[in-house]
Amino acid sequence: MTTLYGIKNCDTIKKSRKWLEQNGIEYQFHDYRKDGVSGEQLEQWCDELGWEKLLNKRGTTWRKLPDETKQTVDREKAILIMLDQPAIIKRPVLDLGTIRLLGFSEKEYSALLI
Repeated sequence: MTTLYGIKNCDTIKKSRKWLEQNGIEYQFHDYRKDGVSGEQLEQWCDELGWEKLLNKRGTTWRKLPDETKQTVDREKAILIMLDQPAIIKRPVLDLGTIRLLGFSEKEYSALLI
């Protein structure tokens, strides 16, 4: 089963959901804020996608972190931050079972799903 991970009110998630629905792709939506995310899952995503890409440094959640935290972040700290504040995880993560995609790209979605 295809799973789309993100936050319900995120514009990029809305675009992803719309694209999946328009193309008849069945999926399950998993809301980071409501449903959480496990440390084990974050470890796997970091291994596959890279923690630097998974940690959204462009959003308000990142900007609100103390400067010391931002300056000393590494993989382990990033995972702890993402567990504590799942809104800081880049969205969406599309889990196809054997591969994960980070962010929304019609081109990438089309190549793998159509």
